[in-house]
Amino acid sequence: MNKQNFIKKGLLGSGIFTSKESSADILKNDIDEIGPLETLNVEDTSYLSDKLENHSVLHKANTRGHADHGWLQSNHTFSFANYHNPERMHFGVLRVLNDDTVAAGRGFGKHPHDNMEIISIPLEGDLEHEDSMGNKAIIRKGDIQIMSAGTGIIHSEYNKNTDQLVKFLQIWVYPNQRNVSPRYDQITLDIAQRQNKFQQIISPNPEDEGVWIHQDAWFSMGHFDKDVQTKYQIKKAGNGVYIFVIKGSVIAEGQPLETKDGLGIWDVAEINLKVTSADTEILLMDISMVLD
Repeated sequence: MNKQNFIKKGLLGSGIFTSKESSADILKNDIDEIGPLETLNVEDTSYLSDKLENHSVLHKANTRGHADHGWLQSNHTFSFANYHNPERMHFGVLRVLNDDTVAAGRGFGKHPHDNMEIISIPLEGDLEHEDSMGNKAIIRKGDIQIMSAGTGIIHSEYNKNTDQLVKFLQIWVYPNQRNVSPRYDQITLDIAQRQNKFQQIISPNPEDEGVWIHQDAWFSMGHFDKDVQTKYQIKKAGNGVYIFVIKGSVIAEGQPLETKDGLGIWDVAEINLKVTSADTEILLMDISMVLD
């Protein structure tokens, strides 16, 4: 399997998320039944070209899958639920990037997960979480929530408020260890620390800044003024970077990006960015391109 095809297309032809009631008030999540990705030997392929198009993939906001469930509006960067695109299965170990808006007082009932690192990042409003480990929490803008589903977890998540929407990103990352003990963590960050620079929010190291996950992945967020130029150094050789523009606009390695656009880049050591509009927020995901 060619490395470029692994990164751009993925190796799974099935296994998309389909929610349905299976028993009581628990929803079944069939993505948990998909098999592991084929392991890729990164030494098998190399690139001789320095052209961006040969080591990047662009996902414009208006090309994402969309689901309208009335109470839930969801945009899927990668194949998910009823949206299936064999060209959009994952980027490295990044499997799901959903941009969700949930109506006041509504939400997801109890449903199971296993063997997935699940990250929620509120953008607006308050999200109420409850799980089978006894955790009950409210997460708000500035908070980062992580669940290591491991051997299995059941949870629910609702819009806490009855008078406003909740908007959040939900991200699934394949773990580098299977069947770990389920784990929940949540932190509140000082978002002033990301003004005109990247603030690390996730890493593989419990002692490092942010929350930690079972994967060689570092997530960072930045809030930038117009015309700021910055660089991001890749944390681990061989990792790729997926840039998601939460709002605003930026030029990344010469590629213009607007609100909710995504750009994945690999085989580089650093990323150069120039912000092109005021009040721009960026999520940057530095992730393994190979599933262990």
